[in-house]
Amino acid sequence: MAGALDGQVAVVTGGSRGIGRACALELAKHGAAIVINYNANAEAANSCKAEIEAMGGKALTVQADVSSADDAKRLIDAAIAEFGKVDILVNNAGINRDRTIARMSADEWDTVIATDLSSAFYTTAAVVPGMRERNYGRIINMSSIIGQMGNVGQANYSAAKAGLIAFTKTAAKELARNQITVNVVCPGFVETEMVGALSDEVKTAVLANIPLGRFGTAEEIAACVRFLC
Repeated sequence: MAGALDGQVAVVTGGSRGIGRACALELAKHGAAIVINYNANAEAANSCKAEIEAMGGKALTVQADVSSADDAKRLIDAAIAEFGKVDILVNNAGINRDRTIARMSADEWDTVIATDLSSAFYTTAAVVPGMRERNYGRIINMSSIIGQMGNVGQANYSAAKAGLIAFTKTAAKELARNQITVNVVCPGFVETEMVGALSDEVKTAVLANIPLGRFGTAEEIAACVRFLC
């Protein structure tokens, strides 16, 4: 395969499903070798890998819980061991544990903050030395419109996604001198398993506030990510 990203290596966290999978496939279509990170769903990750290889691309699957600093470093180390470098990092891993503040447990708070926010710091810190050495890098963080507007029952998720926006702004200022760009994408409601789990009543209410009258698609978000790469 050859394309605008030919010869580059991309790590996509949470790359086995939803927006992450779409990003992995989109970057592969444009020539990048892809490291598909997953936490639990090996079958989905291997399916994504097979699809990339079927189109003539290169892919590697790596199981790692990126909410752990050690696992996040192991992921980046595995990517470098296989492909020699990391040019692109897409911090897409995310979960939600929805509950109102009055009912939310400390564990539900901590788990979402660790997976949706801390993971981006861990992986970014792991790729920066190599990117600085080569004086090149592309880091894209996946936030959410919820990080901008907040949402009932999602104090943990909205705090993590808002934190990701601020983290991105700081990282961009620190790393620009090394020709490393850091950007954040804030999707609205996108057709993924997370949105699919919403009740029909909630979906109808959400759609009423979307001018186009439909949810976004993972492929549309992936195209934005590819542009930023």
